[in-house]
Amino acid sequence: MDKKCKDTFDNYDYENRHNRIAPNSPCPVLYGIRSDDPNELIIAKGIVKSEHVAGWMIFETNQGTDDHIERKKIKEIKQYQSVVVEGRVINKPFTIPGGHVIFTIENKNGDRIDCAAYEPTKRFRDIVRKLRIGDIIDAYGGVRENPFTINLEKIEIKHLIKVEEKIENPICPRCGKHMKSLGKEKGYRCIKCGFILGEDAVKRKVIEREINMGFYEVPVCARRHLSKPLKRMNHNPF
Repeated sequence: MDKKCKDTFDNYDYENRHNRIAPNSPCPVLYGIRSDDPNELIIAKGIVKSEHVAGWMIFETNQGTDDHIERKKIKEIKQYQSVVVEGRVINKPFTIPGGHVIFTIENKNGDRIDCAAYEPTKRFRDIVRKLRIGDIIDAYGGVRENPFTINLEKIEIKHLIKVEEKIENPICPRCGKHMKSLGKEKGYRCIKCGFILGEDAVKRKVIEREINMGFYEVPVCARRHLSKPLKRMNHNPF
């Protein structure tokens, strides 16, 4: 059904082997299919094999719309809200016990807030780990009270910094010898003749980033019903 009915969404998480259309609770609802096309829902219903269905209905809902999300400035964010906020990454994401990945964003006024990709978001955490200091993102998610953190539902990477790696200390133009560092960002000195060069003299190579600008989302198994999947980001029938 998922592959034949292209306008349906969030049916099944292939990577995590999670059936998203069936509720976890022992309620009388057998399954629920989401689609942008109500006619396709009838086709999809005919494909699914299940227990006997006593009846069915089509609802117009706000599921998959980001209807819960409000754009905020960091200083405006309050607990229990669902927000999208822009900020610059100011520390390298790190993993805490439990497998949760944490980092902090800051705006131009110096306001800060932590963002978290929790363990249930699975491989989405690998994307978050590739962020670097200076990257600019929009963070989407619900705000926890304690710790006061954005529980990430998706991110949009709006700017990626250039990452460089030192490959060789500079060579003294007088002696032809490799120079020694004077300390972090203090330049280099030749141990033979004492000649000094600045930090810009060091040889570096650009490290290819393993992520691109654009949207990244949590997997289907971790997605809230209201969260708009990337499949629908350029389509809003409401």
